[in-house]
Amino acid sequence: MPRKGRNYSPQHRKHKHGKEMAEAIRSWVSEHKLTSIGTLWASGVAASLAYSRSRSPLKTSLRLIHARMHAQALTLAVLSGAAAYHYYEQQRDNEGRQNN
Repeated sequence: MPRKGRNYSPQHRKHKHGKEMAEAIRSWVSEHKLTSIGTLWASGVAASLAYSRSRSPLKTSLRLIHARMHAQALTLAVLSGAAAYHYYEQQRDNEGRQNN
């Protein structure tokens, strides 16, 4: 029998599991930065090649150039986001230290 005052619904458990999964992913990415960026870059190249192959009649050499450019743009966007996240995380840590 569920206790009063606590939420034991399936949504609550799913939400809690989602937070744990997100934390595990964040931790892994934090420990394996270069692997994460390399995987993202390779995924960007593959996705761009697949998309351009189905949509445009370009030569293979041009497809590769465009795929590399798309992957580089994606990588720069992710690196910028990671830098902003790191900056705000450092600011939050510094504020926490000053309050204690």
